[in-house]
Amino acid sequence: MNILILTGKFGMGHLSAANALREQLVQDGHRADIVDLFEYALPDRAPAMYWWFNVLVTYGGVFYNIYHDLTANDSGENRGDILLGGLDRLLDEYAPDVVVSTHPICSAAMAKYREDAPSDIPLVTCVTDVTCHSEWIHPGTGCYLVAEESVRQGLIAKGVEPDRVAVSGIPVSGRFRPARRDSSRRRELLIMGGGLGLMPRRDSFYQALDALPGVHTTILTGKNGKLFQRLNGRYEHIEAVPFTTEVEKYMARANLMLSKPGGITCFEAIAARLPILAWQPFLKQEQENADFLVGRGMARIAAKEESACLAAIRELIYDDRALSSMERSMDAMASRLSRTAACAVVRALAGEEVRA
Repeated sequence: MNILILTGKFGMGHLSAANALREQLVQDGHRADIVDLFEYALPDRAPAMYWWFNVLVTYGGVFYNIYHDLTANDSGENRGDILLGGLDRLLDEYAPDVVVSTHPICSAAMAKYREDAPSDIPLVTCVTDVTCHSEWIHPGTGCYLVAEESVRQGLIAKGVEPDRVAVSGIPVSGRFRPARRDSSRRRELLIMGGGLGLMPRRDSFYQALDALPGVHTTILTGKNGKLFQRLNGRYEHIEAVPFTTEVEKYMARANLMLSKPGGITCFEAIAARLPILAWQPFLKQEQENADFLVGRGMARIAAKEESACLAAIRELIYDDRALSSMERSMDAMASRLSRTAACAVVRALAGEEVRA
């Protein structure tokens, strides 16, 4: 089958989920192509849209959260209208058998296209956070792929038919696998600042990390080139890594990860069975992700304030019993997820349309 995966680069999570889905679908024997629908439909406007989004979530989180709360039960289906012209051209070009979306506005546009055209191309929406926010819900969606059972129940409560929701986990690459960790050797702390490399600014934080007894720290600085230059080679026990596509390698060797609780990062850590110390989240969808992790015994929360964060690291990095318990919780969660759900859903929906 020919599968078209629609996404947008509002943060890196939507694109990462699209890449993971493509990997799964290609392994299942399909052709799968990823298109950033915003860049395709709005080539002159997309760069500015992405820039302003990064500014908003970095410096205007309070306004983002207000908007998130106000639209919690509003699908905002008309927001996809600006993409319809480009989507029409794209579908003519690709002639897909199934469309998979990893962004809510892409889902809105595809749902509207199905209604207006009309079109019988099935739509699968992959929800990339542990959320049942209504922005993801659109009429005519064939199936929703969601992170866990509580999200499924939340969508059902909002009127989605139960057989239209599949618990798959948030898709991650098959490169993320459980690793054997030797607690008798030096401890490995992995710190991730998200795709933008958001990290503490004060030197005292890194000096304290460098002084942790028996701990080697790897910091993935993302696209924050200034931070990489500032840290690279400066501390004996800290390794700075610029933007990388090999996150799985660093997760495999770590005993503990300190990170913002983005949806993709959380499920990459679950796949790697890597305990999480999550920075106290501010954005609402990251709060939902963190609540899920802590509620399932897979993570603890660290305050962003420097001394409290360092205390949380010291308390957990040496606690073998707590780390082992978190790994077991992750193993239990992973056993309840289906990595092949997307492939099964795509085959089933394509079959439905053929029979019709």
